[in-house]
Amino acid sequence: MVRLISWNVARRARALVAQAAAAGAREPDLLALQEVTPQTWPLWEAACATLGLRHVRCSLDGADPARAPAGPRRHGVLLASRRPLELAPALGVPWPESGLAARADGVEVHVVHVPNAANGLVKPRTLAAMRAGLAGRRGPVIACGDWNTPRRELPDGTVWSFARDGKGRLREERAGFWDEAELGVVPGLRELGFTDAFRALHGYASREPSWAWRHGGGWRLDHVFCSGALQPAASRYHHEWRLEGLSDHSALEVELTLRSSRAPGGR
Repeated sequence: MVRLISWNVARRARALVAQAAAAGAREPDLLALQEVTPQTWPLWEAACATLGLRHVRCSLDGADPARAPAGPRRHGVLLASRRPLELAPALGVPWPESGLAARADGVEVHVVHVPNAANGLVKPRTLAAMRAGLAGRRGPVIACGDWNTPRRELPDGTVWSFARDGKGRLREERAGFWDEAELGVVPGLRELGFTDAFRALHGYASREPSWAWRHGGGWRLDHVFCSGALQPAASRYHHEWRLEGLSDHSALEVELTLRSSRAPGGR
């Protein structure tokens, strides 16, 4: 069994020690972080080593500072593992620092932080690139991260993208490509043989927003999908970490079983 924690750590350098302690107490085999900055990346590398996650890759390591369109802030994603990591072919997202691909013991892991709608068409283009890239993957694959979608998941399994407003009305300027790109990943990765680790175990009756407004309400933006021989055995959001102020996102912890071969971490 492999235990994975995916978490948007919100660029919070002052909370890093507490974040690492919270994640480390869960003894993950794989730790996938989003919103790691040039300042926090070396600190996370050192912290992961103390947690036994000695193999670390970060999308900011050697990244080309040029991108189009340019954004006001730059942050990347990180993957740490108990087992050696080797880089895998990237998904080709528009902003290279927002994605990372690596293999651990034959399991391919993709960490992606999808830019939010304030960045315009970069958001649907990233989601479209994710789907296109994952469509050609074979063997056991994990895709995880803060994907900034969907807006709503109804008890009957109906999913609304952020192409719709709060009442479910499709916005004219986001009809077509934008709507299709979001739905093509959540829930559309299922069409490619992927399993939504949280929904597979909890169904659609559970709302559990992983990002929430202070006055209540929010969205389930953080996901883990798996394919191939991987199956979810357990899945939970650590809402308490968000409520304690460690991040504005709840971490998602998933335990996956591998029907054949040996899983990373050897649990």
